[in-house]
Amino acid sequence: MKSFINILKDNRGFFVFLLLMSVFRSGIADWNVVPSGSMKPTIVEGDRILVNKLAYDVQVPFLYHSLKKLNDPQRGDIIVFDSEVAQLRLVKRVIGLPGDVVEMVDNQLYINGQALQYDVLESHQNQIDEREDLLGIVHTVRLNREGSRLSSFEPTKVPENFYLALGDNRDNSSDSRVIGFVPRSEIIGRAKKVVMSVDYDRYYMPRGDRFWKTL
Repeated sequence: MKSFINILKDNRGFFVFLLLMSVFRSGIADWNVVPSGSMKPTIVEGDRILVNKLAYDVQVPFLYHSLKKLNDPQRGDIIVFDSEVAQLRLVKRVIGLPGDVVEMVDNQLYINGQALQYDVLESHQNQIDEREDLLGIVHTVRLNREGSRLSSFEPTKVPENFYLALGDNRDNSSDSRVIGFVPRSEIIGRAKKVVMSVDYDRYYMPRGDRFWKTL
């Protein structure tokens, strides 16, 4: 029987490939499965999103410790972060930057006293899809027709080195309204693309229209 050392020698190319792939996924780019609908309609259950881990920092592979800051998250960015409070990896949209004062009244956001503009795109029996103009960043949000306990909050100032992040599915998202502000140190990357997507309700059939879809 071959020894472990001999097996390593005979398959060193394969093991080097695995190591390089692991380093790449840990420090440069990765894909994450989205299991919930908190970012609907932008991201749906079954999407595999591409996470750019060099968007904000050069990180130590496997440790997610920043070696060098490259940029800071901007308003409207879809960020991926490891939440210590939720004990989960989450994906949300940056709404409030450090120093911003953010308020929500019946699902209408106010940033530094300025009311965001909304246009109805599609109305369902219990839900409404609206176009939200996030001070120049236009995207779609989904609202419950009757609202929820998450639909309003008092004016809140975002502390330094923290961000206020919300899900696009505004009445069905455990975001900064539940877990608090997102620390800059927890953010591991930015998502801009769906790599692929499968439909859980159709026996995991691929959703061809979502392959490489821009978020």
